[in-house]
Amino acid sequence: MQLDLNLLTALDALLEEGSVTGAADRLHLSAPAMSRTLGRIRRATGDQILVRTGRTMTPTPHATAIREQVHALVHQVHGVLSPERAVDLATLDRVFTLRWHDSITTAVGAELLGTVRAQAPGVRLRFLVETTADTDDLRRGHVDLETSSHEPELPEISRELVGHDRLVVLVRADHPLAAQPLTPEAYAAAEHITVSRRGRLRDPMDDVLEDLGLRREVVAAAPTTLAAMQLVRRGDFLIVVAERASSSLVGDLGLTALPMPVEMPAVPLYLAWHQRYDGDHAHVWLRGQALAALRALQAGGASSGA
Repeated sequence: MQLDLNLLTALDALLEEGSVTGAADRLHLSAPAMSRTLGRIRRATGDQILVRTGRTMTPTPHATAIREQVHALVHQVHGVLSPERAVDLATLDRVFTLRWHDSITTAVGAELLGTVRAQAPGVRLRFLVETTADTDDLRRGHVDLETSSHEPELPEISRELVGHDRLVVLVRADHPLAAQPLTPEAYAAAEHITVSRRGRLRDPMDDVLEDLGLRREVVAAAPTTLAAMQLVRRGDFLIVVAERASSSLVGDLGLTALPMPVEMPAVPLYLAWHQRYDGDHAHVWLRGQALAALRALQAGGASSGA
């Protein structure tokens, strides 16, 4: 039986996205074209694959059973058919998706984009914000590079420790606490803002203070570091941030960084990607550019880190 390998790629997209529209967007096809492809897949497999339930589509038991196998086969085929040669950056046409902490993107995103555009003008970068929950987007191929302060647990995720950053307290330059050494008691007595994409009003700092018999008042949670900085510049609030990742904006926003009043561990920074890209020449090149930018950031701060 002669099979079109494009059907395998389409089937993988349909099973991953769970919709004709999502699969069409992923493969840069029109929705009618993807609907016709789904019809061909149904005829080839003898299974409906996706069935409509209300406004959504649900995979059949057979589709659920073969999802992982199909995903693995697609990447095996791509690996077999991809030529083993050095990448031609001048003609490289590819979109890379990077899920980075907002402060990391702000600190090095422009530099990385400039370097990439200078070497490979056909490459485009998609910077995504961190999600409110853990995802398997690296495994699914939706994200190419991800930064994290936690080492990935899955063995299939490759990672590299870029370095460490130290935590500091940010206040307005004319905040009363900026003119004197910051003690744990003075810190706890101030009003605080947490940085949490989940909107959490508590973080590890509260545990440290409670061990000292202290308690702070958290008045708000901001979804990003930049949003928290904007709140701090307009009020008598305190936030805790990673020093180097935030340093490019501190002066511009009229903020002052103060040493932590209590001992806190350094924050590691990992760059992670799926192992399927270990030998992908274009991905290897992009990783090199990203690592160079991140290491330059780590080397530019005052603390020694790792």
